[in-house]
Amino acid sequence: MEQENQMIAVCGLDCSGCDIFKAANNPEIAQEIVDWLKKERDTEVKIEDIRCLGCRGDRTKHWSPDCWILKCCVDRKGLEFCYQCEDFLCKKLNEWAKGSKEYGAALNRLKEMKKKIF
Repeated sequence: MEQENQMIAVCGLDCSGCDIFKAANNPEIAQEIVDWLKKERDTEVKIEDIRCLGCRGDRTKHWSPDCWILKCCVDRKGLEFCYQCEDFLCKKLNEWAKGSKEYGAALNRLKEMKKKIF
């Protein structure tokens, strides 16, 4: 059952479960991400840069403002969610969903959202 306080991204990811989303209000999580990026990716990031307010938020504070899904769905097609696209389920989104358990769950969430609408 979906929780009422969920914030669903255009791709179906549940933002409310994302550490980057939580980092905006939790300095400990933000610091863990900064430390992980330094250790695992040899990337220096300031703690204040670990922010994302979701796909519909301020793009200057979005973790991935250049996300291909965001650009396709919102910028090019003016949609709120991928399932609203006439090309849903496109090959590119289907391949993306194979990339991780979370991405697969996101795709399934979009399919369920589409079922509820249509």
